[in-house]
Amino acid sequence: MAAMEATATSFIIYISIITASLSYCYFLSSKIPKGIYRFISLIPIFYIFTVLPLRCSSVFTTAIAASFTTWLTNFKLIRFAFDLDQSPFHPSDSLLRFITVTSLPIESKSVYSQPPDRFRFKLGFQIIVFSVLVRLVLNHRHQFHPYLVLILYCGLLFLTIDIVAGVINALLFLFTGLELEPSFDHPYLAISLQDFWGRWNLMVTNTLRHTIYKPVRSTFSGHEWAPLAGVLTSFMVSGLMHELFVYQLSRAAPTWEMTWFFVLHGVSVVAEMIVKRRVAGRRWRLPMFMRWLLTMGFVATTGMWLFFPPLTRNGLDAKILQEYTSVIDFITGHIFYS
Repeated sequence: MAAMEATATSFIIYISIITASLSYCYFLSSKIPKGIYRFISLIPIFYIFTVLPLRCSSVFTTAIAASFTTWLTNFKLIRFAFDLDQSPFHPSDSLLRFITVTSLPIESKSVYSQPPDRFRFKLGFQIIVFSVLVRLVLNHRHQFHPYLVLILYCGLLFLTIDIVAGVINALLFLFTGLELEPSFDHPYLAISLQDFWGRWNLMVTNTLRHTIYKPVRSTFSGHEWAPLAGVLTSFMVSGLMHELFVYQLSRAAPTWEMTWFFVLHGVSVVAEMIVKRRVAGRRWRLPMFMRWLLTMGFVATTGMWLFFPPLTRNGLDAKILQEYTSVIDFITGHIFYS
C-alpha cells in the first residue's frame, strides 16, 4: 500500500511538472518568433524533461517517463521551436489540447462516446500472453539456451510497448475521444530492413521522421543522396537517444553498444536502399520467404550482439520483468475483474 501511495504521489508530481512546463511553452515560448530564439527559450524545458525520469523510483515508471518526456515531448517541442512539419502548436488550440498533443502520440481527431471493444479484447489477450511469457522467463530462464531467452525478450519488448500504449490509448479514448498512433505495424512480417523499421515502434519512427529525417533531407535537397543522409542521421540520433534511455534505466555509465546497434542498422538500411536503386526494374529478386528470413535473421543476430546486452547486464532485465509483472497483476486485478 505504501508503495502504491508513493507511486501515486510521484505521478501527481510528474503530471504537475509536465503541465507547468508545457504551460510555459504555450504562454511564453509561443510568443517568441520561431527559430533559434524560441529554441533557446525551450532549453530549460528540454533539461527538465531529460532529468525528470531520473527521479522515478522504479525501472517501469522510468521507462514510461523517458519514452513520453525525454523522447516524444522533447522532440515535439523541437518541431514547435522551428515550426516543423506537424508541429503540435496552433494559435487556435487551447492549452489543454496543446499539452495533450505535445505529450502524447495523438493520431485521430474524431470523438467517440466510449472506447471501442477492440481495445479491451486486444489488451486482455496481450496481458495474458505477456504474463505467461514473463513467468516462464523468470522461473525457467536458467534452463533455457541464452539465445532462446533473448528471443523471448524480443517478444516481451514488443508486448510491453503495445500494452503500455494500449492502456494509455483506452484511457485517452475514454476521457477525450482522441486516439494514439498505432504502436506497431506487424514488424514480424517485414521483408527488408527498411520495411522492418517502418513497422517497428511507430511512435519513435514518426518522431524521427518529422524531427530529423525531413529537415536533413530538406537541407540537402537537390542532391541524390539527401534521403540517405536523412536515414543515416535518424538512426544515429536514435542510437544516442536509446543510449540515454538505457542510462536512465540503469544509471550505469554508457557502453555505447546501443548506439552502435542503430548505427549498424542505419548503414545497413542505406546500403539496402542503394542496392534497391541499382536493381530497380530487374526481374530477378529473392523469393519473399528468403527476404523475410534474412531480415529477421539480421535483426535477431545484431539484437543479441548489441541491443540486449545493456538491458541484461547487472540483472536489469529481471528487475524490469518483475516490475512489469506487478503492474500487469494490478491492471488485471483492478480493471478486468472490477
